[in-house]
Amino acid sequence: MIQPENVAAGLLARNLERCPDKAAFLCADDTLTHRALAAEAARFANLLQARGVGPGQRVVLVLPDSFAYPKAFLGAMLLGAVPVPVSAMLGAEDYAFILADCSASALVTWEDSPAAEGARSTPGVAVVLFCGLDGPWGLSGHSAEFEPAAHAAGQPGFMLYSSGSTGRPKGVPHAAADLLGPADPWGSDILGVTAEDVVFSASKMSFAYGLLSSLTLPLAFGATAVLFAGKPGPYELFECIARHRPSLFFCVPTLYNLMLRAFEPGTPGCDLSSLRLCYSAGEALPATLCQEWMSQTGVEILDGIGSTEAFNLFLSNRQGRVRCGASGEIVPGFEARLIAAGGNADSPEVPDGTPGNLLIRGPGLAQSYWERPEKTAETMLPGGWLATGDVYVREQGVFSHQGRSDDMLKVGAHWVSPVQVEDALRQHPAVAECAVAALRVEGLLRPCAHVVLKDPGQAQALLGVEILKCARELLPTYMCPVRVVFHNDLPKTPTGKIQRFRLRNA
Repeated sequence: MIQPENVAAGLLARNLERCPDKAAFLCADDTLTHRALAAEAARFANLLQARGVGPGQRVVLVLPDSFAYPKAFLGAMLLGAVPVPVSAMLGAEDYAFILADCSASALVTWEDSPAAEGARSTPGVAVVLFCGLDGPWGLSGHSAEFEPAAHAAGQPGFMLYSSGSTGRPKGVPHAAADLLGPADPWGSDILGVTAEDVVFSASKMSFAYGLLSSLTLPLAFGATAVLFAGKPGPYELFECIARHRPSLFFCVPTLYNLMLRAFEPGTPGCDLSSLRLCYSAGEALPATLCQEWMSQTGVEILDGIGSTEAFNLFLSNRQGRVRCGASGEIVPGFEARLIAAGGNADSPEVPDGTPGNLLIRGPGLAQSYWERPEKTAETMLPGGWLATGDVYVREQGVFSHQGRSDDMLKVGAHWVSPVQVEDALRQHPAVAECAVAALRVEGLLRPCAHVVLKDPGQAQALLGVEILKCARELLPTYMCPVRVVFHNDLPKTPTGKIQRFRLRNA
């Protein structure tokens, strides 16, 4: 008998009733139906239980996006254990840190992975399950029936780790019910997801954006999700879209930029005709990239912002009224406030047109960081407000991203948004990517432009002068970079966010 207290059991049972033989997931040339998913998740719960894992214990998942992922994630939740998705692109030391940080009891990964190496040096990891793309070894030997455990009050249902764009990742525990938060209204009203949709996310399920788009949305609506096990590059993404014909595509600005540079309209390898909508999150979508994507592909792209702490999108553009360069309006159910630097949850809001630190409040927000009381007090504020760390300007209800609060530069008496400077620099035809960070010059902070060229073979000295001239034509003097530094690549998190803090004073 399915207990309604178990969210995974409820999702599996609902889809088993309404669309048992419909594809839940596609991966390469294989299909996983809802019927098979329910059976395999139950087998995984039985496997964990047989190995001594119990409710409340953390089960770290270090896996490529494949059928193994939903089986393991939902199976752990059926048991009442806490699945902890972690990027498959880290090193052994990083995995050892995360395994110890969350006091993991079990690890699910592939043989010879760096995570397995990290587990060997981490006390308390009693169970290591090796896994193929279809699931853990020995899964078929366990029963496809499992009595789901109720989620204990006050205990996390799943846990994510922040991507570490400003330092070491932090554990973010969520209640089990938070898994369904993005379905309504973001999935229903803003995206219009239905059972007929095929969704494809370039962002991996180890991150909040990938998990909600590849797991929450398809399971909540009975849609189908495409899983891609490899590292997504522009050509791999085009090939996957052409093969599986998704209707909804979720990606990050860095990859959208690379896809545009590789896009050849009218060729079979770049067939985007199945897409009805694209979505961008993870970091702000530059206005020029937004405009060029829609102009070149003919597919509308919505920008929005969410966070690991929210496990949801709380600002989003709307279909039919995209504002390029803006994150859009408040998603229904959420509240937003902009306050001055150094303020708190009770501070008055800054007026429209003035940059302010974004606070949000709404359903499903994490209540704390895992074993980080000081960071919790800094971020999870009284009254249920969450300090996002993002700086925004609001005008007539539309929010435009100015950068992270710790990326803002104080130049003389003026605050400088790196995002605004970067938008100007991208207008130079030679610039493929750029980031602006602080450079100390004679004791004073000044903007410095870090640039990746479309053609690395171009004369950098001459281009540096041209790029600075372009900035002076478009920006006030205090916002203009004092120097251009050229790079082959910019430092990024595994989710594609630029780590500006690594460029400061570089």
